[in-house]
Amino acid sequence: MALSKKLGAEFIGTFWLVLGGCGSAVLAAAFPDVGIGLLGVAFAFGLTVLTMAFAIGHISGCHLNPAVSFGLWTGGRFPTAELGPYIVAQVAGGIAGAAVLYVIATGQAGFDVAAGFAANGYAEHSPGGYSLIAALVTEIVMTFMFLIIILGATDKRAPQGFAPIAIGLGLTLIHLISIPVTNTSVNPARSTGVAIFQGNWALSQLWLFWLAPIVGAILAGIVYRWFETEENPEKS
Repeated sequence: MALSKKLGAEFIGTFWLVLGGCGSAVLAAAFPDVGIGLLGVAFAFGLTVLTMAFAIGHISGCHLNPAVSFGLWTGGRFPTAELGPYIVAQVAGGIAGAAVLYVIATGQAGFDVAAGFAANGYAEHSPGGYSLIAALVTEIVMTFMFLIIILGATDKRAPQGFAPIAIGLGLTLIHLISIPVTNTSVNPARSTGVAIFQGNWALSQLWLFWLAPIVGAILAGIVYRWFETEENPEKS
């Protein structure tokens, strides 16, 4: 598959993740009478990955996330030459998704992007008021587990055809756990897209939502490579 086609798929997939996931939080989470709440937002993020895994997984691998690309690279599943281009495509897709969401959201009278715009944050900008350390640990651990799920579900030894379901449900569970702490990132492209349009505090805290997911992903890649290492048979 040509790299240009892979990058196009990553752009579209990350666009959908941000528009679908963050869109559910901005437009539908607290909508009067029929708001979907935390549970609905968590499922929306999981569904974006599930649907795109089936739609573009055979084209680009459906990373949709710089941390996923780093984790797969560390785990020996992704070539170094494609790492940078994939990340650029993912961030561009995330920004495009956030741009479309901004146009839609600002069509409502009184909408205030400064209120958050589904941005990730810690301390006074954490939904539950959690500290920087709590946010850092949460994002590292949640991304670590997300990559363990991805690496395990896509292992050639795993049952075939079920990876998108495991990965989508895994991301849903991650959101159910961590939305109160950081609004759940585990994805620097998702965080960057909405932070640009929120501006202000979201950009100043964006560093954590690049650092922590990438650290968690790299650790998972290292651990899963250890799982894959064959032990030497005992000499008779």
